[in-house]
Amino acid sequence: MVARIPLPIEPMKRNEFRFLERLRVRWAEIDAQKIVFNSHYLMYFDTAIAGYWRALAMPYAQTMEYLGGDMYARKATVEYERSARYDDVLDIGIRCTRVGNSSILFDCAAFRQDEMLVSCELVYVFADPATQTSRPVPQELRDVLQAFEAGKPMVEVRTGAWNELGVAAREIRTEVFVDEQKIPADMEWDEADAACIHAVAFNRFGLALGTGRLLEHVPGVAKIGRMAVRQTVRGSNVGRAVLDALLQSARQRGDREAILHAQMSAAPFYARAGFSARGPVFEEAGIPHVEMVRGL
Repeated sequence: MVARIPLPIEPMKRNEFRFLERLRVRWAEIDAQKIVFNSHYLMYFDTAIAGYWRALAMPYAQTMEYLGGDMYARKATVEYERSARYDDVLDIGIRCTRVGNSSILFDCAAFRQDEMLVSCELVYVFADPATQTSRPVPQELRDVLQAFEAGKPMVEVRTGAWNELGVAAREIRTEVFVDEQKIPADMEWDEADAACIHAVAFNRFGLALGTGRLLEHVPGVAKIGRMAVRQTVRGSNVGRAVLDALLQSARQRGDREAILHAQMSAAPFYARAGFSARGPVFEEAGIPHVEMVRGL
């Protein structure tokens, strides 16, 4: 009898992942062999899973409470091909490959540029958090996972008047500006809201995640303001979707230029969207800002 030699498994490729989380190897993560200690890769994959939920525009804790369950790790299978070293920049790929009755399977891979170093198969079970007994994966969650992997957008941005979108916009702005940034409430609310075009981004569960508004600064010049995104989904393109919707509204109105007052911490975000800084840094509500502008 001739023994069969198993064929080598083709390594996963970076371009097979819609989602990648970038991490840098820290000194504390290497071992006596001067390579990343094997167990840290599971931490990398777990960190990237959290980023994957953000990419789905899905605040994890709030969504799981809404769905009446939670995700529990059932199995992790790790294959080590090559080693990462101190200060390497790694891209951690996550993709959902199967949704069963109560289980969800993820393929994970750690890449150094295009070189795959470590791969992992993670199996999670959707379960009742009180008893940790499995439950069927809700259809809403199943649909979101499948839509993301199919390349579909995770948010819908609605534009309209304050009387249409004010309730959702007020909730987000209160959370971000009043509660988080400690801006006095009497500075946050003004009469301009009633005359502005507002934009609110909703995820596939109908939760409002980000907002902004558009008013006429002078004829032909649009002013964008009150841009706010819930902390749990920052960095997931929710803000860019809101900004793009407001810019499109300005174009449709015939404006030739858009300006905004950017908090200094947000200036790189607006620069990536084509805005340029103009003038010196100044304070608004005790927070450093800079005026930014772009053509339409």
